[in-house]
Amino acid sequence: MWLIPAIFYLFAFYVRVSPAVMTSELMRDFQISAKSLGTLSALYFYAYVLMQIPTGVLVDSWGPRRLLLAGVVAAAAGTLLFGLTENFTLACVARGVVGGATAVGWVITLKIVTHWFPGRRFATMSGVSLFIGNVGALVAQVPLRLLIERFPWRAVTIATAGVILAIGVIAFFGVRNDPMELGYRSYAPAAFQKRNTDSLWTLLKGFKRIFGYRNTWLIFFAQGGFLGAVLSFTGLWGPPYLRARFGMAPTSAAAVCSVMIVCFAVASPFVGNVSDRLGRRKPIYVGGAAVCVIGWLVMFYLPLSLGPFVAASAITSFSAGAIILGFAFGKESVPQQYLGTVTGATNMGNMLGPTLLQPAIGWMLDKQWSGQTSNGLRVYSVSAYQSAFLLIVGWSILTVILLSLTRETYCKQTV
Repeated sequence: MWLIPAIFYLFAFYVRVSPAVMTSELMRDFQISAKSLGTLSALYFYAYVLMQIPTGVLVDSWGPRRLLLAGVVAAAAGTLLFGLTENFTLACVARGVVGGATAVGWVITLKIVTHWFPGRRFATMSGVSLFIGNVGALVAQVPLRLLIERFPWRAVTIATAGVILAIGVIAFFGVRNDPMELGYRSYAPAAFQKRNTDSLWTLLKGFKRIFGYRNTWLIFFAQGGFLGAVLSFTGLWGPPYLRARFGMAPTSAAAVCSVMIVCFAVASPFVGNVSDRLGRRKPIYVGGAAVCVIGWLVMFYLPLSLGPFVAASAITSFSAGAIILGFAFGKESVPQQYLGTVTGATNMGNMLGPTLLQPAIGWMLDKQWSGQTSNGLRVYSVSAYQSAFLLIVGWSILTVILLSLTRETYCKQTV
């Protein structure tokens, strides 16, 4: 029950970061600049963010199975369109469709965890789920780059659409909302064991209500500093930066980003489990954010050779795995009936980071562009990247400040 939506979430990560290893192909085929490429990539996040409000309320009313099937069909259609079109505007539309469709993956997965696993395992299973998602990001690095070097990127994208659709077929036969549907005992609180039949308007008012709780809005804005930094680097601007700074081949640059993704993925279940065992959220959460600030500064502004750079990037991305605590922390900070709603809100906060950072970094790169080109593509200097990456550092510092103001829940429901 958990693995099928988790695999769909894996593909959400895969399509999310895949532009990073095909920047040259996309810029050449669509004849676009860094700013336009950043916009194309970020359209996924725009749609993803906008869908978090309806996703949070629909998962409570429709149930995870029905929402999963709708998301799979839309994601497959958007991916197919992206692989077929030669029109940049249609490509942007397709990217937005995919972002909106895959937005349901994380919320559905956590909803399934609530029903099929004991509550004391929520943070741990959230971490394992994020680990599965990051496997998708890992596949979208070196393996995807090797595929693109052997096959046209369009053919690879079209094949991806077919695989996503196959997940939907498996989900149709394999996923159920709650153990009670199969005659087993449910782990969900009694209020969650039946679908919420309130009107959409009533559910949307619940979304507004959760922001009356202090931790919700602090976590909301802090989460983007974790994921925005990691995905802006590994998911788009890291590979070209590494090529500019170290003269690396595309596959080697993707390998460095893969190391970061692996560390980020491994950290998630580890951090969730440690937090559950210690009975604390805030110290680990704030500590991870603080290490990230130091890590990004070291990576971007110290004259490191490649080996120390990779070590610093591994530590930084591992520390960013503290992001997983935002979901358990948020869940414990609002009334239980708003589980789907607060999960959607927290996930929206996650996606604000890459949504804003990816195009903003592209805009700053274009502002710093010296006019140099290579094979018809713009070439950006290391100093241009350093200026643009100040945005990553700035949001990371803000994350530390915001999380320092949160109230500890001690891994218990506080309201």
